[in-house]
Amino acid sequence: MKRILQAASVLALSAGLFASTGAMARDAAHAPVRNIVLVHGAWVDGSGWKPVYDILTRDGYHVTMVQEPLTSLEADVAATKRVLDLQNGPAILVGHSYGGSVITEAGVHPNVAGLVYVAAHAPDVGEDESALGKKTPSLLARQTGAVEKTADGYTYLNPAVFPKDFAADLPLGQARFESRSQILTSAQVFTTPLTAAAWTSKPSWGIVAGGDKIINPDLERWYYERAHSHMTVIPGASHSVYESKPQQVAAVIEDAAMHAVQ
Repeated sequence: MKRILQAASVLALSAGLFASTGAMARDAAHAPVRNIVLVHGAWVDGSGWKPVYDILTRDGYHVTMVQEPLTSLEADVAATKRVLDLQNGPAILVGHSYGGSVITEAGVHPNVAGLVYVAAHAPDVGEDESALGKKTPSLLARQTGAVEKTADGYTYLNPAVFPKDFAADLPLGQARFESRSQILTSAQVFTTPLTAAAWTSKPSWGIVAGGDKIINPDLERWYYERAHSHMTVIPGASHSVYESKPQQVAAVIEDAAMHAVQ
């Protein structure tokens, strides 16, 4: 009888340890992702993410901005993957505007647990954002001379229209400064077909900027509906929504971090 009781005690202890280990594993699987990687769009740089960065870091996230060269889609994807390689675990990959194309391709990286599109493009394999934009043109696309091009094939937004088209809800002085600090962007980045589409296999969240003049808000909605993204619409927000509405943008990123499966 004594041996039977000892055996029963060992079995009960083992079962308890197993249950405890299983619970710990489940808790770890549902712990929020702590790494956030932010990818900017065409004509701007990573400094525009500062308001979102401040909120996320205050809330305990490890945040890194990618500074893309904007010389080719391949180079921009490589720059993003280079930063993803440096993360110490799963990451939420966030892209604004053309940065959406970049994260769509770079997001197949094994460290990426989820994607967040912020007023962004999200093409499929074989698609490019220029062709898709022509099917659902933006207010910018209907203007003549708004996008300028250098002799060697680099584009920039006419500084005279930048404040009202790109950043209508930012302070005018800030918008004017950004219009004069643009990163000239190779025209080929907009017409290069994608070779991967991470949103087909990873969860995604999408923010529609309701007052966007650079990408048609209807195109943003179409992208996110096709990807089955968790969609948030911010009424009246300009293309610079990540700067003008940082609290709302950060909230979507933190929701992704809480619910992405690691």
